[in-house]
Amino acid sequence: MSTPPPQGQNPFAQGQPQAPYPPQQGTVPFAPVPQQPRRRVSFKLIKNVVIVVAVLGVAIGGYIASRDDANTAAVGDCMHRGSSSDSNPDLEVVDCTSSQAQYIVLAKVKGTFTALTADSKCEAEAKDFQYSYTETGDGSNFLLCLKDYTK
Repeated sequence: MSTPPPQGQNPFAQGQPQAPYPPQQGTVPFAPVPQQPRRRVSFKLIKNVVIVVAVLGVAIGGYIASRDDANTAAVGDCMHRGSSSDSNPDLEVVDCTSSQAQYIVLAKVKGTFTALTADSKCEAEAKDFQYSYTETGDGSNFLLCLKDYTK
């Protein structure tokens, strides 16, 4: 007769290695996961961030600089001549209380005008105009009828 196997063992698994069972009663079955190494900031990432910031800066600067261009002028606005060139006077809108205020806008007419047609259109729109300013080519063609601003 044979002797019974000790308790907790399988009688048919004799001679075969037993698979280890996970530990019981509050022990961790697996080793803790080591912390992942910190990711280094690469040169490529820094370069891309600098490019994005530069493009945004140029876009915002261009928007701010164009807010006072002649194409934003309305009737009653005061203008300042930024250049002494007659072909490109670089008119910009300024506050009428400013010491830079040189002209006042009497009329603004949309469309394309030559020097001759601009003066006749200003005569029709604003009788006491002194200067006409036309702008073309930026998608918004218009005519400004101006006169000297006196405080």
